[in-house]
Amino acid sequence: MASLHVFICLLGLVVLCHSDCFFQELVLKDLKNPPKGCVDLDGKQHAFGSEWVRDCMDCSCTSEGLSCCSTLPDANTVDLPEECELVVNKEACSAKVVMKSDNTKECNPI
Repeated sequence: MASLHVFICLLGLVVLCHSDCFFQELVLKDLKNPPKGCVDLDGKQHAFGSEWVRDCMDCSCTSEGLSCCSTLPDANTVDLPEECELVVNKEACSAKVVMKSDNTKECNPI
């Protein structure tokens, strides 16, 4: 059981290390009328210092710009044993490692 907890912790680190991120630098168009925040990809304004989650992306707005990182791991970058696979649920913004032979069973690589 302890090895399962270690595996889950390691998987969490892998998720953090392999998350897709982007940064959109704040552009000053008019020095006399500086922006009051960031505009996200949908055109919505967010105040400096704000944080939000949308489409499984953790985003934040600073005076430097807009920064977003996926909360989901990229299945192509997670190193798993051959008998296991990563199942990502984008609607619930969750991921789990399961047995390829039976997706109802969590994978225990040890």
